[in-house]
Amino acid sequence: MKVAITGKGGVGKTTLSSTLARLYADEGRTVLAADVDPDANLGLALGLTQEEVDAIIPISKMRELAKERTGASDDNRFYKLNPYVADIPEKFAKSINGVKLLVMGTVDVGGTGCVCPEHVMLKSILSALTYRKNDVVIMDMEAGLEHLGRGTAANMDQFIVVIEPGSRSVQTYRNVKRLASDLGVKRVRVVANKVRDDRDEAFIRENIPAEDLLGCIHYNPEIMDADRNGKSPYDFSPTAIEEIRKIKAILDRDET
Repeated sequence: MKVAITGKGGVGKTTLSSTLARLYADEGRTVLAADVDPDANLGLALGLTQEEVDAIIPISKMRELAKERTGASDDNRFYKLNPYVADIPEKFAKSINGVKLLVMGTVDVGGTGCVCPEHVMLKSILSALTYRKNDVVIMDMEAGLEHLGRGTAANMDQFIVVIEPGSRSVQTYRNVKRLASDLGVKRVRVVANKVRDDRDEAFIRENIPAEDLLGCIHYNPEIMDADRNGKSPYDFSPTAIEEIRKIKAILDRDET
């Protein structure tokens, strides 16, 4: 199973990503969680301490590694666009609670994009993750839609868009679905987070097709408490775990 979890900033992508990762890990599955958000918080949500997170160097910042794998140098404009990266997850992933965390980071770009060695390597790694046949791969994507334009998640089985009960979030889902279709990704699903009451849930069901809606995660102070205490939601919120477990059950049915 290979899923990319996307959506606007602050909607709960990392909470969903980390909880799904730990649920699969608890089943004995090999789980690789890729943090593709420049504001990398997935490690904290999986259970690392702030000190452990601060000690991780994102792949995007490993310039010497990028040069080595692509054959680039300061005086050489020509380099490999398909470098060997299959060993990167095993070499650089950090294991936590049964999950292998790979912090990708991002490449600062201007204008329409970047074809620098670091970006080439990041894109190659993300592509390589989709070929890990028996593994669960969960990508916690950056906020916004830029990653779809760059095609860095084009080979995923599906996108899961995390939304809140609001028109702007619904618009984000529609934009992701349109762009994903352009990339050849046919399945775009939705998880509604921070749902407060029946009116919120009714809004979601009125605006999201039933076949695209995986489920709802209700507004939960326990998740906020976990964040304030620097803890994983998985260790702090039994209610959220059960709601996400039901979402996982739908994903499992899709996989069989």
